[in-house]
Amino acid sequence: MNVIVFASRKGGTGKSTLTAHLAAQVHKASKPCLLIDADPQGSLTLWHKLRGTNEPPIKTAVNSVSGIVAAAKRDGIEWVFIDTPPNTSAVVEDAIKNATMVIIPARPGVFDVNAVQETIQTCRANRKPYAVVLNGAPASRDNAESRIVTIAREALAKFRAPVWGGQITNRSDLLMALGHGEGAREYFAEGRAAAEIGRLWAAIERSVKAIRGTSPSSGAMHKQAA
Repeated sequence: MNVIVFASRKGGTGKSTLTAHLAAQVHKASKPCLLIDADPQGSLTLWHKLRGTNEPPIKTAVNSVSGIVAAAKRDGIEWVFIDTPPNTSAVVEDAIKNATMVIIPARPGVFDVNAVQETIQTCRANRKPYAVVLNGAPASRDNAESRIVTIAREALAKFRAPVWGGQITNRSDLLMALGHGEGAREYFAEGRAAAEIGRLWAAIERSVKAIRGTSPSSGAMHKQAA
């Protein structure tokens, strides 16, 4: 079983958004997925209610996710996606302890980039693989990323943080899909938002295979926390 945790002590980075879109991308009968909403704000739970199908299933957590994760493993769940609150509370620590990999979303601005440091330190303390994903980014122009995205990458490099080579662009399809209880691929499979979510998922899969030792680490975006 693979546990993907979305964590950042800063609010508004897009943890719930990425959790929802990726879960919708992954879940199918042959690849069962479980959502855990550990954020009291309940954004992921709201999306799930709008979805109205109970697929993928969702559980809520307050102080700990360990029991839910253990039950999911017994039930044969292949992927668990955990949305966490924007702080460094006990439930965040517990989620990271259970993680196969931690995704740290960050918008390409000074406040978000600076805020990743605490989450990185928690990952390192628990020796958990992690990667930063630039989210809500300005669109690329002429195949060149926005200057603010480049600056964010340079700042993250100073923290020795692994950063996904792609980006999730600030696109209306992402928000429209959530409002319908859908993921980007379900909302508009041929759209650019769906393509970016697909590329992010492919990168996560490569990293998880490398973490599990079932494929070479070349091309994987994570860093084994030391």
